[in-house]
Amino acid sequence: MRSLSGIQPSGNLHIGNYFGAIKQFVEFQDKYEGLYFLANYHALTSSPKGEDLKRNTVNAILDYLALGLDPEKSIIFLQSDVPEHTELSWILANVAPMGLLERAHSYKDKTAKGIKPNVGLFTYPILMAADILMYDPDVVPVGKDQKQHVEITRDIAIKFNETYGKEVFKLPEEKIVENVAVVPGVDGDKMSKSYGNVINMFIPKKEIKKQIMGIVTDSTPLEEPKNPDNNITKLYSLLATEAEVEEMKRKFSEGNYGYGHAKNELFEKFIDYFNPFIEKREKLEKNIDYVYDVLKEGAFKARSIAQKKMEEVRSTVGLLKI
Repeated sequence: MRSLSGIQPSGNLHIGNYFGAIKQFVEFQDKYEGLYFLANYHALTSSPKGEDLKRNTVNAILDYLALGLDPEKSIIFLQSDVPEHTELSWILANVAPMGLLERAHSYKDKTAKGIKPNVGLFTYPILMAADILMYDPDVVPVGKDQKQHVEITRDIAIKFNETYGKEVFKLPEEKIVENVAVVPGVDGDKMSKSYGNVINMFIPKKEIKKQIMGIVTDSTPLEEPKNPDNNITKLYSLLATEAEVEEMKRKFSEGNYGYGHAKNELFEKFIDYFNPFIEKREKLEKNIDYVYDVLKEGAFKARSIAQKKMEEVRSTVGLLKI
């Protein structure tokens, strides 16, 4: 059984990336053969500066390793180190219906928020389909917001298989942990780097506290009861025990418990939870050659799989090999 997924290195990874995806990757390592990559081609849809993307990519692989991805158990690599991804993307583009892409959330949501679209953003689901179908995974652990992209991948795979009358691609299944499928941002919307509503893990603690203290709340006075299912308790529930969450909700319901008190509790729990990861990341930063070796080995293993799949794809579509 094989598991595959990836994350864009488009900025500092945040707790939405961790709880919505990376935590699952780590847990699946003992159950599945895992391939986990950094989708740096996808990151180009926001037209980052070259130096920023390089820095973000190094930071993201440090985050991957610090949070528990193990190169002894999983194949960890950069998308750009396996050029077969973009080749397969072009081939799949020739069977993908336009309407399928026009309905994609990645395109609709960002344009609705005023983000100027480009062709890369529009065709994003095709490259994601290539990322997945290349490796014939059984499951694709993703956040709930990416569920549609896995469905699009299945639609494209079905269309390709039907067009060429051959079962070239396995139909993958998304794997979503429902209680953390969509991690709320500090504004209550889905946490996303694109929306600037994140809480980061590997930045100075003073900045982490500033992000947590910036969680949007209402103006209910300190002494009055408050909605116990607010954004603070939703984030707290990711880090605390069930009993601790119920205790916070009780205090909100009874009153004389302010949002500021709750934010401080959230910050303390956050630091307790992530401190071991922070310490591990600091050690990895001092051994960057090891980190690069992990990527080189991962790229070699991933390409060996991708090249075999592309031989089958090229033969199927009729690309002549001389």
